[in-house]
Amino acid sequence: MTVRDLPPVDDLTGQQQRGVHCVWCSVALANGTARDLGPRPVDAHGTSALWFPRCCPICWKGHGQ
Repeated sequence: MTVRDLPPVDDLTGQQQRGVHCVWCSVALANGTARDLGPRPVDAHGTSALWFPRCCPICWKGHGQ
């Protein structure tokens, strides 16, 4: 899978960071249709952490594949 570059984590809302809303269009996600974009390393205040972004099916077609 190739995924277009994701927006910077700092530019996203709390809901987008937590995977509740799509990282690209901000629509609320349903667990049955959301697409996991895989774990991403991120710097969290000087500590290395993993971020698990998600997107909606419409953005998956436009950005994800």
